[in-house]
Amino acid sequence: MKTTFTAVTEASFVRKTALGVAGLAFVGGAVAGPASHAFASPAVHTAPAMTTVAQVVDSKPAMDKLVPHGTQGAQSEISLSKDQLANAKAITDVAKKLGMGERGAVIAVATSMQESKLENLGHLGDMNDHDSLGLFQQRPSSGWGTPEQITDPTYAATAFLSNLKQVDGWQDLPLTVAAQKVQVSAFPDAYAQWENQAAHIVQDVWTK
Repeated sequence: MKTTFTAVTEASFVRKTALGVAGLAFVGGAVAGPASHAFASPAVHTAPAMTTVAQVVDSKPAMDKLVPHGTQGAQSEISLSKDQLANAKAITDVAKKLGMGERGAVIAVATSMQESKLENLGHLGDMNDHDSLGLFQQRPSSGWGTPEQITDPTYAATAFLSNLKQVDGWQDLPLTVAAQKVQVSAFPDAYAQWENQAAHIVQDVWTK
């Protein structure tokens, strides 16, 4: 019996030892695996580099672009209503659309200031110059369009500026010469007096 007990005891010891070793190996493996990661150097998460986005600002044009050759002669100035400023804005928008820039806008606004004081004039009866109408006093009888078209600020500005665009070197002409090429006025020098105020008007409405 002693021998049997001893044999059983020894067998039991061997089995427990084997299980213990196997368990340790398992635990060790389970621990060793994650532990190797747990004690690894922590990942460094850096903040993404800040990207500077340039904001495009449609800034007011400089006076040297608006009046590149300086004004000619004495300058006049008038007070303007909201409607007159809205008409100036309509003219400026057409100049932008046609790619004629600040200078084209100044020439057109100054021309309208001379012709109508930036007012969208209908027929003035006995005071009317023939059948002249609108911001630029364009005449239906001269092929500028119908009365309804001519008294539409966008149409009138487009008609004026499209004709100005066909004048060779219009950008480099004195304002009064450029305006006269289109208007063929009996008083060709009168446009020059509005250049300074027209420039300031365009500068003000350019970004609005």
